[in-house]
Amino acid sequence: MGVEPASGVVVLRPMRQLMRILEQGEHAVLVTVVKTQGSVPRDEGAWMAVLSSQTINTLGGGQLEFQAIQEARALLDANPILGEPLIKRYPLGPSLGQCCGGVVHLAFERLDAVDASSLPKRLQMQEPSLALFGAGHVGQAIVDLMEKQSWQVTWIDSREAIFPLGVGLNIQIEHSEPVQLAVHDIKANSHVLIMSFSHAEDLDVLHQCLLRQRAHQDLKSIGLIGSETKWATFKSRLSQRGFEPSDFSGVQCPIGIAGLHAKEPEVIAVSVVAQLLMNEEQFALAQKNVET
Repeated sequence: MGVEPASGVVVLRPMRQLMRILEQGEHAVLVTVVKTQGSVPRDEGAWMAVLSSQTINTLGGGQLEFQAIQEARALLDANPILGEPLIKRYPLGPSLGQCCGGVVHLAFERLDAVDASSLPKRLQMQEPSLALFGAGHVGQAIVDLMEKQSWQVTWIDSREAIFPLGVGLNIQIEHSEPVQLAVHDIKANSHVLIMSFSHAEDLDVLHQCLLRQRAHQDLKSIGLIGSETKWATFKSRLSQRGFEPSDFSGVQCPIGIAGLHAKEPEVIAVSVVAQLLMNEEQFALAQKNVET
């Protein structure tokens, strides 16, 4: 069952931060990348909100973003009622002092309180999902990083008292005993990271993930913390349970970026999250190639 996080510091991701500010009555201009050509800082769908005293999220690109903020602030000051978004073309060449060489088309749209609830759908946000098994030191360090990402994270452990007092709004805490039962309820197309406090739990969770992959093939990636020796032992034990070598092809163990050998939890977390982001990007690219 899901557990609401106790009171503490709440980390707001950019979308929720913008929605909350609009609901409080402040106006903003939403700047969205609607078309790109050539080499550009961000892809179509990237967005930034410009308010009178702050910006939320980023378009990247240095001078491009500076020019977009200036344009958005001018629209805020003029207080126009825009029936349709204003589209402006920005060549990333000498005029902007950038050498990317591409072209970015930006849409400028004024927002107020009535727009808050429709923002996620209008921006077509499809947030990736992660099921993280294990609330130990590495798990907590990973959650610290994922709170700042536009991901939905389900954080699972068999020890209810292990979770910290406050987590970000994109983190759902779940106590599951036995822990492997939670695999059935993982959202389709999630990534999975397994790093519980015991090898026995890790093995049981991985067993259920492999069974789910056999039945549905709906997990984007499965990562298991541990050494090559641990993975060899797990493959042997899973083979005794009836799994074939082909079942193991989608499992990453060890996890993290190759060549980074430091073992501090925070360093491991950076390496694992970087690999996770790469996995998601590769999956999205594969899907795009299939659609085209």
